[in-house]
Amino acid sequence: MNGHCNVKVNDTVEEFHSNNSFSDLLIDSKNSVVHRKHETSRKKDEDQSRLPALEAAYTSILRELGEDTDRQGLLRTPLRAAKAMQFLTKGYHETIEDILNNAIFDEDHDEMVIVKNIDVFSLCEHHLVPFFGKVHIGYIPNKKVVGLSKLARIVEIFSRRLQIQERLTKQIAVGILEALQPKGVAVVIEASHMCMVMRGVQKMNSRTVTSTMLGVYLEDPKTREEFLTLSRST
Repeated sequence: MNGHCNVKVNDTVEEFHSNNSFSDLLIDSKNSVVHRKHETSRKKDEDQSRLPALEAAYTSILRELGEDTDRQGLLRTPLRAAKAMQFLTKGYHETIEDILNNAIFDEDHDEMVIVKNIDVFSLCEHHLVPFFGKVHIGYIPNKKVVGLSKLARIVEIFSRRLQIQERLTKQIAVGILEALQPKGVAVVIEASHMCMVMRGVQKMNSRTVTSTMLGVYLEDPKTREEFLTLSRST
């Protein structure tokens, strides 16, 4: 996966430009809550029921690779791999509404809030190998703030799915927008992709940087620059 993936990730930003109104974007974000219900949703009991099929699939993969699945080191590998894959995609049965858990508070604060260097791990949907890095999040409250740990939890929800970095960046930003209705949201992700390191072009030091800017971060260059400067500072 790289920055040239043919996936449209700027629908929300383009919608903002066409409407030329952040209030319209806020209204649309409420509608997208309903739209998100059409995403694949998976319950934990479904995970358990699907485990035998996943285990069998991993057994088949190992055999097709020429391995002896009866040797000691591989006896429980298909089961372990199946459980690991379910854990790495557990975001499919988690929602922002569940994790916020009434952690949104009325507060007369209208200055920028930034949480940076949030660790992120995800699986590239093209090769099912990891990409990992840091997420920087900024938002400007509109009379409401959220518990800071919840921002990291929102990152976790969307990263524990099969992803591309471009879409992940947008989903985090829109998720915060829906939850808080702030004046603006900014998200930057910098990550290394094992599909570029372990295979393919095998470029060890390559990093991919993606961003989504909404509201005042998109409208006001000074606000955007303040966020970018603070997120880069040590």
